[in-house]
Amino acid sequence: MVTEQDLIDSKDEIEELEELQEERKPVVQALNDVGIELNKGITDYVMSDYEAVNTLSKNLNINATEARKQLSSFPNQYLVGEESIPELVKKMRKARRQLKGEDRLRMSKAIDTVIDGYSDHISKCIDSIYWLTPYREPLLKMRFNEKDLMKLHKIGDVDSRRRVVDSLCKFWEHDLKKTDMVYCKDYSTLEKTCRLAKKDFRAEIKKISDQSLAKSKKEKVLSFINTEIRKNPGIGLKQIHERMPNQLNKSTTTNMISKMIKKLDVSSVNGGYYSMPSEIKKNIWAYTAAFIDSDGYITMDRNHNPRVGLIATGDRGRVFMEEMHKSIGFGKLHLNQKSPQDTRPVQRLNFYSQNDVNDLLMKCLPHFRLKKGNAELLLELIRMKKSYKKQEWYKPRCDEIFKLMKWENHRDHVGFDWGKEGIDLDNIQKYKDNCKMSAMDSMEQVGTILKEKRNPSNFYAKYMRETREAMNKTNMPDEMEQQVLSFLEAGKKSIQAELEGNVPFMTPAFIKERIEEILRQYGISERQRFERKNAME
Repeated sequence: MVTEQDLIDSKDEIEELEELQEERKPVVQALNDVGIELNKGITDYVMSDYEAVNTLSKNLNINATEARKQLSSFPNQYLVGEESIPELVKKMRKARRQLKGEDRLRMSKAIDTVIDGYSDHISKCIDSIYWLTPYREPLLKMRFNEKDLMKLHKIGDVDSRRRVVDSLCKFWEHDLKKTDMVYCKDYSTLEKTCRLAKKDFRAEIKKISDQSLAKSKKEKVLSFINTEIRKNPGIGLKQIHERMPNQLNKSTTTNMISKMIKKLDVSSVNGGYYSMPSEIKKNIWAYTAAFIDSDGYITMDRNHNPRVGLIATGDRGRVFMEEMHKSIGFGKLHLNQKSPQDTRPVQRLNFYSQNDVNDLLMKCLPHFRLKKGNAELLLELIRMKKSYKKQEWYKPRCDEIFKLMKWENHRDHVGFDWGKEGIDLDNIQKYKDNCKMSAMDSMEQVGTILKEKRNPSNFYAKYMRETREAMNKTNMPDEMEQQVLSFLEAGKKSIQAELEGNVPFMTPAFIKERIEEILRQYGISERQRFERKNAME
C-alpha cells in the first residue's frame, strides 16, 4: 500500500521526470522535422516532364526540343520476326527437350545469348524512364515485363509517378531491414509489408490501359519509314510507300512521306535514303578507330608528312563519310572520286595537317586494334617535327620511323621487296627500341624547369609588383614615379631580348641600378624591399 510518505519521497523524482519530458520535446520535434524534410526531398525528386526538360536543357546547354527528345525516347519493342523474346525463349526451350548431346548444348548457348540480349534491352528501357532510374534496385525485384515498362514510360502526371516511387521505396526500406534477419515475428511483418508494396506497384501499372500503348497513325508511319530505311539502305520514296501495309498506304502519299522523313535522322543521296545508327554517334572515336582499322590507312609520305584517311565506296559510303565528317568536326572530304577499276565511286575523308592528325589519333588511340603501332609512330613523328627538328637525332629517327611504318603496313604481305625500301628486317627491333618519346619527355621536363627559372612572367613580374608596392608607400613625385615605371618596362624588354639571344640596348643590371638609385632618394632601401635574390641578376 502506498503511504503519504512514499508520495512525498517520490515528489522530487516526478518533478525530475517532468523536466526531462520538457527537454525531450524540442529534440523529438526536430527529429520529426528532419523526417518531414527527408520525405519531402524524396517526393520532390520526382518532377514533371516540363521541369525535367527545363533542368536538362540548362545542364546540357541544349534547346527544349532536343531535351524533350532525350527524355521521351523509349527503345523499340524487341521482336524477332513477329515474336517477343519471352515467347521465343519458351519455344526454344520446348525444342531443346527433343535434342541431345552437342545439339542440346548449342541450343542452350543460343537461349542464353538471346536472354542476355533481352536483359540489355530491358536495362535500356529502364534507363529511358528518367524518373525511375534512381530506383532501379527495388524495381528489378518487382514483377514486370517490357509492356509494363512501356506503361510506366507513359505516366505523365507527377502524383502517379510519386505513388510508383513510394511503393518502390517502401519495398526497398523493408527489404533491407530483412537482410541477415532470422525468421521471427518481425521478419514476418516486414515480409507482409514488402508484399503489400509489390501489390501497390502492380495496382499503379494496372491503372494504365493497354489502349494507351497503341501508336497513333503518324507514329506508325514514322516507325515504318525508319525501319525500312535501316533495313534497306538506299531505298526510295516510291518503294517505301509501296511496302506499307494497306491501311497506312491508303492514308499516305509520297509527298507526305518526304515531309515526314525530314523529321528523322536520315541522309539522302541521289533519291535514296540512308540512316547511320545512333550508337555510332554516341562513341564516334571508337567507331572511327574501327573504321580506320578495317577500311582506312595511317601512313607517311617520303617527305615525312603524316597521312590518315578513311575510304568507302558508293552512295552508302558517301553518306557515312559525310556523317563521319560532321561528327568528327575536321578533316577534308573527297567525294565521288573515280576508282582505279572504274566501278563504284570512291569516297574519302582525309586528314593532312599535323594538328588534325594528332587530335584524331590521340582520341582514337585507346580503341585501335590493328593499327595502333602505326598511330604511335605518327604521334612520335608529329611531336618531333613540332619541337625537335634541331636535334642531331631528328633526321635519322625520321628515316627509322618511315621504315617502321612500311614494315607495319606490309608485314603481312608475302613476297614484299624489303630491300627496295632499304629495310633490313633484322634492324626492326632496334628501330622500335630507339623510340624518342621518353627522351622528349625528359627534355621537356628539364626545359620546363629552365623556362620557369628564366621566365620574366615568374620572376621579373614579382620584381615589378614589389617595386610598385614600395612606391605606393612614399610621396614620390609623379614624374619620378613615371621614370621608375618606364625603367621597369625597359627591364622587362631587356630580359626578353637576352632570352631570345639578342643584345639589349640597356642591360638588366644597369636598369636595376638606376631603379635602386631613384628609390634610395625616397628612403626605400633594397634590403627592406627584397628578402630574396633579385630576379634581375
